[in-house]
Amino acid sequence: MTNSIRRKLLKGTSAAAMASAAGPLFWVRDASAQWNNTPEKGAKLRVLRWSRFVQGDIDTFMANVKKFTEKTGIEVRIDNEGWEDVRPKAAVAANTGAGPDIILSTNDDANLYPDKLLDVTDLCEYLGKKYGGWYSACETYLRPDGKKWIGVPLGSAGGMMVYRESHLKAAGFNAFPKDTDGFLRMLKALKEKGTPGGMALGNATGDSGWTNWLVWAFGGALVDKNNRVTINSPETIKALEYSRELYANFVPGTLSWLDPHNNKAFLDGQISVTNNGISVYYAAKNSADPKLKEMAADIQHATFPIGPVGVPTESHLFFNQMVMKYTKYPKAAKEFLRFMMEQEQFGAWLQGCGGYISHPLKAHESNPIWTVDPKHTPYRDALKNLRPAGYAGKLGYASAGAAADFIIPNMVAEAASGAKTPQEAAERAQKRAERYYKV
Repeated sequence: MTNSIRRKLLKGTSAAAMASAAGPLFWVRDASAQWNNTPEKGAKLRVLRWSRFVQGDIDTFMANVKKFTEKTGIEVRIDNEGWEDVRPKAAVAANTGAGPDIILSTNDDANLYPDKLLDVTDLCEYLGKKYGGWYSACETYLRPDGKKWIGVPLGSAGGMMVYRESHLKAAGFNAFPKDTDGFLRMLKALKEKGTPGGMALGNATGDSGWTNWLVWAFGGALVDKNNRVTINSPETIKALEYSRELYANFVPGTLSWLDPHNNKAFLDGQISVTNNGISVYYAAKNSADPKLKEMAADIQHATFPIGPVGVPTESHLFFNQMVMKYTKYPKAAKEFLRFMMEQEQFGAWLQGCGGYISHPLKAHESNPIWTVDPKHTPYRDALKNLRPAGYAGKLGYASAGAAADFIIPNMVAEAASGAKTPQEAAERAQKRAERYYKV
């Protein structure tokens, strides 16, 4: 680790250190939680994780890895890949029985190969008991049978609305719209002012999640509670008709956008509104460029508008931590994840992420990161309010496969762009989904 990185880490994690120094009872909800585990002698671990979108994430993560190695003597190799690359590499590892010991992946990828994953129930029960319990979405994703945990929840990259306050005011809006009708009016007004919005319609692992919000906001769903495919419905058609109006007011090019594209478009001044994690604000605030620092002061965050269903329908990117069953060092792998999830390390990591990651354990609601800057606060409850991508059915092979195949984003892209009529797009999505959800 270079001296410059070390200085940044010390500065960035000082608040977390102060919180830890305040006393363990501030964080520990049940001091009786016990963990007994002795790692294998000579253990070495390889961890595959997604690449950072904020520098503080990887800096603090690697500092925690270094602490773990210093404490245990266990060497840990970290491989970083883009979100779109982690999924296929994880699938290859699961199917061949060789590769990383631990994989940090997204959404319900763990449900693609649950029999290939180590049972981590003991670890999850320990952490849940100690830190106030897991949010319900965590159990939905990683405890599909209601008994065994097939992965350890890591958190969520909240997908909120990111916007330029001055541009909204110039377009006649003093506050971000609370409903879908107002949202559309705002986008039309912004386009007329030459400051349009834009959201990803390509196969973006994180940022295409807004299409779930869209379908749910109008009452549609990929499947019902019995896992019967219901995406070709009148509610979905209404959502797709609405998407065509949204798309007409987007900046050109969104059909090919992946996760980095809307960040770049926003920071380049091409768009005034998008859906994203806090990474856009983080980049602007920490930039040495005076123009970006000025932009940071203008950036605001808001939750997604509420549609005709009348309730929030938030879709956020979920992060899991999977221990592969083929690992030679299962106890060492569990010890690594336990260490990284303990308050001293995890609290510092949340601080380093600058609000980019929403915590999975309830005790962390009081982490100072959520109140040190009011622009962070909207992201605090992302995982708490998250609706799983397989809504309204039970998660498993089918939901994971359908999500990995981008059925909902592709359907919305086809209808929004006019490549297909809303009815044609919904019919195609229905057929694609039925290949996964076989009755």
